[in-house]
Amino acid sequence: MFSIRRAKSSCVAIEVNHVPEASTVSAACVRNVFQSLVVVLAAASLAACAQSSSSRQTSLRHDPTASFFTSGHVASAKRHTPFVRPHDATPTQIASRGVASFYTEGQQTASGEKFNTHDLTAAHPTLPFGTRLRVTNVATGKSVTVRVNDRGPYVSGRVVDVSYSAANALGMVGSGVAKVKLDVVQ
Repeated sequence: MFSIRRAKSSCVAIEVNHVPEASTVSAACVRNVFQSLVVVLAAASLAACAQSSSSRQTSLRHDPTASFFTSGHVASAKRHTPFVRPHDATPTQIASRGVASFYTEGQQTASGEKFNTHDLTAAHPTLPFGTRLRVTNVATGKSVTVRVNDRGPYVSGRVVDVSYSAANALGMVGSGVAKVKLDVVQ
């Protein structure tokens, strides 16, 4: 009769042994079965490929940020528009008002430089590093110009963290916080 064996190229090969003439199975019948089997296997293979391709496209459609780097988080940068200075603007603009706090400890700032509590520096969530910022204590009228070199504050409701030296100049060391007005100087 015939036997089916697996060939090296992952194809199926059917060997037809010599069939005696008295047999009820004709060569034409075997050929028809073989052709039908090939058609069914080809159709199954194409269906598997199509299903795999459509499921991959569907998973990419669900996540609009998907890319080749799907395991990482996508970060987005937001431009802080109140600090954009028009051409005919005065030298300083009011950046914001809110509560300021100060910090005295830290190894390294977000800008990469070592934190020094004696420098007049500040942490702001969005202003570019190096921005000069005039911080004015609303209650006392005292002000100090600081340089943004870190990110923060990470406490809700606060607009800036200043170094110990800046807090001392503002007269807020005792209370720890103060209502301030921020002006971008440079």
